[in-house]
Amino acid sequence: MSLKKGLFSGAALAVAIGGFAIAGSAQTTTDSGDKAVKTERQSKGWGKGKRGGKGGMRGKRGGMGFRGIELTDAQKAQMKAIRQANMPDSALREEMKTIMQARRAGTITEDQKLRMETLRSQMKANREVVRLQMEAILTPEQKAKLEAKKLEMQQRMQERRQFKQERRTQRERKQPATN
Repeated sequence: MSLKKGLFSGAALAVAIGGFAIAGSAQTTTDSGDKAVKTERQSKGWGKGKRGGKGGMRGKRGGMGFRGIELTDAQKAQMKAIRQANMPDSALREEMKTIMQARRAGTITEDQKLRMETLRSQMKANREVVRLQMEAILTPEQKAKLEAKKLEMQQRMQERRQFKQERRTQRERKQPATN
């Protein structure tokens, strides 16, 4: 009986040691000591997802359209000032948050729906004003480059739409008719 106990104890010990070795090796890092270096996805604003912080491109919308355009330090400072001057106040954000929570809970009223619609239209108008102010800072060469980027983005979006439509029609052809 003691031999059987010893074999099981030895096997359990071997499994435990192996598990700790694997866990320890998984935690080793190859950090070069430079904390400022970001991965490509992090530098583009992609990140933590819905529950872990700002996911997707949210939080970066103010100047994303100007990426790839060489701005002077003065232009960067002016754009930063424009963004800061046009940030919504905390009371407005809290009001929108309250309305969104009511919508998720299914307790939203008609007044809240109308208020949210009003807030959205105000925010859209504000974004347009900010965009025009920022574009006014650019030189004619920078404006031309920005326009070229807009056209390129529209073309890519059109290509994506066509690709999705083609996939949709292919799937419909593959599925037998259920009449």
